[in-house]
Amino acid sequence: MESHAVRALLRLCQTITTSPLRFTQYNGASGFSSSLNNLSEDHQSEGASSGPVSNGHSGYSAHNTDAAAAGAAAEGDNKDQTCPICLDAFTNKKKLRCKHEFCEECLEQAKKSSGSICPVCKDVFGVIEGDQPDGKMSWTRNSLTLPGFPGCGTIVIDYYIPSGTQTEKHPKPGQYYSGINRRAYLPDNNEGNEVLKLLKKAFDRKLIFTVGTSRTTGIENQVTWNDIHHKTSTSGGPECFGYPDPGYLSRVREELKAKGIK
Repeated sequence: MESHAVRALLRLCQTITTSPLRFTQYNGASGFSSSLNNLSEDHQSEGASSGPVSNGHSGYSAHNTDAAAAGAAAEGDNKDQTCPICLDAFTNKKKLRCKHEFCEECLEQAKKSSGSICPVCKDVFGVIEGDQPDGKMSWTRNSLTLPGFPGCGTIVIDYYIPSGTQTEKHPKPGQYYSGINRRAYLPDNNEGNEVLKLLKKAFDRKLIFTVGTSRTTGIENQVTWNDIHHKTSTSGGPECFGYPDPGYLSRVREELKAKGIK
């Protein structure tokens, strides 16, 4: 079945090819040549911004402008009725909170591959749960001051994920994976404690770690960080994954928000 856009384009072509071209004066060869030149100029400027038109051609130009507008409108209507995933007409159309629409089956497949995230604008429309293996998150507080955060102590976070066997959620089900121990640091101020709560929420939703290839060693079947950055050093700046780093707390909140944690 022809799409709305194709049918609109065919109608536009038919209109152009069958439209009467009215030459109002034939004053010998020179007059006829002038009319042809005017026709050529009209053809070259078709679709451009409006301007003066040659005598006798105003009906032709206006007619084509209307047809082009109709074609553009038809194309726009067609896009409104097309799923952005399969690029076909909607089947059991579903609209998300962000107003984007998809086929029900296409949306379900997208959720399986990337979670409850809009494939167009990345807005989170549901609860995202990761594939982090079972483990433990704990924290303590001390009086040490982190560079860039004078006047407050430090929150020390400890993560422990034991070794185990990969499940169907992981890259190589049935194979062994190596566990991990990691320590991270936050300033013990209001914003640091807010980030701590968000990290705990992300850990409970299995989003802090995943199973895959280590980015530092290249070894497969390892528990690795899952794109929520942590400060694993108290000093050395961003190059050493430490402090000072004035924008860190804002960045990690954005990373958490991208996974539906806010």
